[in-house]
Amino acid sequence: MGINCLRAVPKIPPSAKHKIIISHSFSHSLLFTKRSSRAIHAAAASSSMSYEKELAAAKKAASLAALLCQKVQKALLQSDIHSKSDKSPVTVADYGSQALVSLVLERELPSESFSLVAEEDSGDLRGNSGQETLQRIRTLVNDTLANNEYSSVSNLTTDDVLRAIDNGKSEGGSRGQHWVLDPIDGTKGFLRGDQYAIALALLDEGKVVLGVLACPNLPLTSISGENQQSSQDKLGCLFFATVGTGTYMQPLDGSSLLKVHVSATENPEEASLFESFEAAHSLHDLSSTIAKKLGFKAPPVRIDSQAKYGALSRGDGAIYLRFPHKGYREKIWDHAAGCIVVTEAGGVVADAAGNPLDFSKGKYLDLETGIIVTNQKLMPLLLKAVKESLEERASSL
Repeated sequence: MGINCLRAVPKIPPSAKHKIIISHSFSHSLLFTKRSSRAIHAAAASSSMSYEKELAAAKKAASLAALLCQKVQKALLQSDIHSKSDKSPVTVADYGSQALVSLVLERELPSESFSLVAEEDSGDLRGNSGQETLQRIRTLVNDTLANNEYSSVSNLTTDDVLRAIDNGKSEGGSRGQHWVLDPIDGTKGFLRGDQYAIALALLDEGKVVLGVLACPNLPLTSISGENQQSSQDKLGCLFFATVGTGTYMQPLDGSSLLKVHVSATENPEEASLFESFEAAHSLHDLSSTIAKKLGFKAPPVRIDSQAKYGALSRGDGAIYLRFPHKGYREKIWDHAAGCIVVTEAGGVVADAAGNPLDFSKGKYLDLETGIIVTNQKLMPLLLKAVKESLEERASSL
């Protein structure tokens, strides 16, 4: 079973505790009065919200992991490390983020059936060569817990940390509930001081029903070409969505909510294109061919990680293309959270043949050639351009 990319009628999550802003586009918003806000909350509370507790726990876990990663990245950028081949800082942050998310989810949602599909396992940390790194991870996790609301559990042993990391060994699948985590999506962006994301999703019977993207370096303002980032822009976005409720964005500090929607652009010439920053992650030449067929005028916006999904959900761009090199298999943690964040904002996520992504078959996505993301109006034109470009590429080989 694949994720349903058709939008349901949006509802306001009853867990929202802050001022709510509803918008039909990222740039035009309407501030509800307190009276209207109370009415919305009352209506939402009367409806069934199956994943309210899960969403609250996921937001808390991803936000804490973001704090941990920010601390490591800040130290990295202030250090004298100039070689990007030194991956020890991102290793510490990666494992620390996974351990922290695992611990918070288990504490907030006590259950015997806790299942986490995640990128890392503790194998490299258990040998003698990994002991120093393990101690650094333990200290970092304990410090992060102690400085927040989990001080009572901030005296974890190395065994506690290893167990938390290895909670992520689940294979997922089409039965039951499974959390899906990429503790740092965009490790190269992290090392450069650019974009990365903590991406957390929940599968229920093989469908993505909840997604949270913590993007510590993403500006709260648009990153589209006409809105160049300023050094004064506030950084740090949290995107979240549950099935049937729409997509919301708020600063990582947890202040006011903004309901977001994908771009309503119908004309490809007015659209902007997102793609992976690293050429090793996607075929930039194929994306360029597709862009030419669509009549794109603006150059592509290249950024790391699932922060692209978050930016697309609020209308910064209109299309995201990802065409990995031959032989690469997409993992579910690289797309699960981003997928529901975009679809609940009115977008469509599909493979190159237009099929919805299927997250029910374990750790990997079996899909046709690549992944394409856009709004519902542009998808037919995009699919046509993709098909023609792939056929031309095949005939030239």
